[in-house]
Amino acid sequence: MINPLCLFSLEVLDTRLIPESQDKLNQNKRNATQSRWRTPEFFVYYIIFVAVVPQMFWAAMSASNEKSINYHLYEDKLAQGWILGRKVDNSDAQYAGFRDKLPILAGAVVLHYVLRRMANAVRIRRLLFDVGFAAIFLAVLYGFSTVKIFAIYVVNFLISKSFNKRAGMIATWIFNIMILFLNEWYEGYKFGSLIPGLGILDIYCGLLPRWDVNFNFSVLRMISYNYDYYESLANPSDIEKKQLDDAVSEIDRISIGPPKADYNFFNYIAYLVYTPLYIAGPILTFNDFIYQSKHSLASVSQKRTLLYGLRVLACILVMEWLLHYMYVVALSSVGVWEGLSPLQISMVGFFNLKTIWLKLLIPWRFFRLWALLDEIDPPENMVRCMSNNYSASAFWRAWHRSYNRWVIRYLYVPLGGAKHPIRNMLIVFTFVAFWHDIQLRLLAWGWLITLFVVPEVAAKLVFPAKKWGSRPIYRHMCAIGAVANIYMMMLANLVGFAVGLAGLRDMLSDIFSSWTGIPYFLFTSACLFVGVQIMFEVRAQEARQGINLRC
Repeated sequence: MINPLCLFSLEVLDTRLIPESQDKLNQNKRNATQSRWRTPEFFVYYIIFVAVVPQMFWAAMSASNEKSINYHLYEDKLAQGWILGRKVDNSDAQYAGFRDKLPILAGAVVLHYVLRRMANAVRIRRLLFDVGFAAIFLAVLYGFSTVKIFAIYVVNFLISKSFNKRAGMIATWIFNIMILFLNEWYEGYKFGSLIPGLGILDIYCGLLPRWDVNFNFSVLRMISYNYDYYESLANPSDIEKKQLDDAVSEIDRISIGPPKADYNFFNYIAYLVYTPLYIAGPILTFNDFIYQSKHSLASVSQKRTLLYGLRVLACILVMEWLLHYMYVVALSSVGVWEGLSPLQISMVGFFNLKTIWLKLLIPWRFFRLWALLDEIDPPENMVRCMSNNYSASAFWRAWHRSYNRWVIRYLYVPLGGAKHPIRNMLIVFTFVAFWHDIQLRLLAWGWLITLFVVPEVAAKLVFPAKKWGSRPIYRHMCAIGAVANIYMMMLANLVGFAVGLAGLRDMLSDIFSSWTGIPYFLFTSACLFVGVQIMFEVRAQEARQGINLRC
């Protein structure tokens, strides 16, 4: 069910988020249904919202705060917080790394902004500044390990210049997948293990000794460069010529390459090490990056960037409130559910997913804000709140949106796209799982996602919207299917990113161990049904405004 946390997750919806032709926007308006917001049916839904949502918060708080009967089991995982003397759940290592270094990152943003203005004033080339600043930034982050990073970059570039398109892309994929495995296996290749005499270089490894953890994003950028380069050879085009005749859209910036001379080693390095997006993205293709480095976009303005910065701040404050008042991450890590009701157990799982959503959303938006301050507009990740999703396939288009678009362009379409949807989705999500981390639970997550998409695809084939869409019952049939989708997405993500297979089994066992489990499941399903109806109407309202986010 949609809850108040969603209020801080989005910019005001803007057709710039998803490029559409004017004819398509007009068609969306014509196909839109009449508003249901003021109907008796929806007033019943509003009453349910007012009654249920506060209970969701209460259940998670009472199950995990200092009054919980299991509090002593995870109290040692909590740290001293800053809100009213309360402790804070900073036990998630991934978000703790970002949260603890946020002051340093904020200082880097200010320094980068000031130096960029100074460089512009003395007419230093933009990409030259990018490479110079990034060299210092990476040296601070990774120390002497920066040499390893550049060595891998050089090998990938040599691959792009040594083969034709087919052989080159095969070599590119083999090399980059191999790098993912070797980085994990050797944990960043200690100098001393490579050449004993160089062991002294391992003394200074920078602020982030495990450079390989963030290198996964470099893998995506290396593949992007090689693919875009090979495409420019196979389909010669020049976006500089197009803009003389017509406006350049976001799709054009991605699909139409720059002049061939721009596919050089210097631009390649500038793209790979662009500081605002280096650590966590969002992911920008090589073609798009080079175009934006040369041309200012109308979508980047001081007012929009300021409003975006305020929303990032709001997201951080919401996360701080959650971490100070709901210790669901620490509780889930010990996996003890005795004495908790089915409602409390399920809400611990639900708000655990909320913290996962926010711990990813906040860094992505922070680094995107940094890029916007630098007059680069990367794609927005998470254009929907986690609780405003009912379709498994649409969920992934909205979640890590820049990655989803990368996967479609560089993997799904080259594999044949919709000609073999299930096979290709299995390959895609297997790669996505290994790209995140080489762990069995993430592989299980990737395969579960593929499995859970099958019922949705089958339902669309059996009950096509063109045939059934005009029937009043169709909306409610879709809502029932959407409830099943939501359960499956929650289960898959709890396995992949929260409690794992064993933890999920224990949670479900404790929920259904008493006679109250089944009635609670039916009640929860009814609440999700209400939430889905609201989600349907949100999208219908967007269609009436000519907006189509495709998710």
